[in-house]
Amino acid sequence: MRIRRVAPDDIPALARIAAASYRVAFAAILDRRALAARDAGFFVRRFRRMRRRMRLASVAGHPVGFSLTTRRHLDMLFVDPARQGRGAGRRLLAECERRGIRSLECFRDNGAARRFYEKSGWRQMRAYDRVFIGRRHAFLRYERPA
Repeated sequence: MRIRRVAPDDIPALARIAAASYRVAFAAILDRRALAARDAGFFVRRFRRMRRRMRLASVAGHPVGFSLTTRRHLDMLFVDPARQGRGAGRRLLAECERRGIRSLECFRDNGAARRFYEKSGWRQMRAYDRVFIGRRHAFLRYERPA
């Protein structure tokens, strides 16, 4: 597995991973319209602007996951649902930590993500509600001890 910067040609594959991950991870959290709006086209447009803040995990040259960061905050970490459990998420998170990422947030109801981050040594610091895609949702802020 290799972690590297994202090239322009990688964006469509990463957008497909993001859209598939949204449908799987957030099916019980977001409504159908919100999920439908986060299709591959939505992510292509978003990732074109944010490409320099992204890293991708690939196996044999094929993207299997990615991270997106802002300063010292992890905005997104997604692994292709068909490739989860094979180490890509751990490798991406470790790369983020090496680059100084120390905070993230996730939906309170996303048990799989919470277990992953907590098993990786991240600690829940705060619970709060905020508007996301037009509705209030419960979130948790995590931090990684230095």
